[in-house]
Amino acid sequence: MSKDVYSIIKYPLTTEKSVKYMEQENKLMFIVDKKANKTEIREAVEKMFKIRVVSVNTTILNDGRKKAYVRLAKENNARDLITQMGLA
Repeated sequence: MSKDVYSIIKYPLTTEKSVKYMEQENKLMFIVDKKANKTEIREAVEKMFKIRVVSVNTTILNDGRKKAYVRLAKENNARDLITQMGLA
């Protein structure tokens, strides 16, 4: 990975929708660098939080930002991670 993990992952999203995904599907949502690909996002999240990522999906928002949906492995709880980050 050529980029710094902190330049790839900008910040986590904590919206009602993200909380629903976190509780029901063990997914976290992040705003990420628009040029980052799924592999870079996966590696950055794994390195930053020392967890295992199962899948990454991305979408470009209307305002031009890129949102990543990151599904965590069963052994990693999304709610615990959010609490660890001080967001819940």
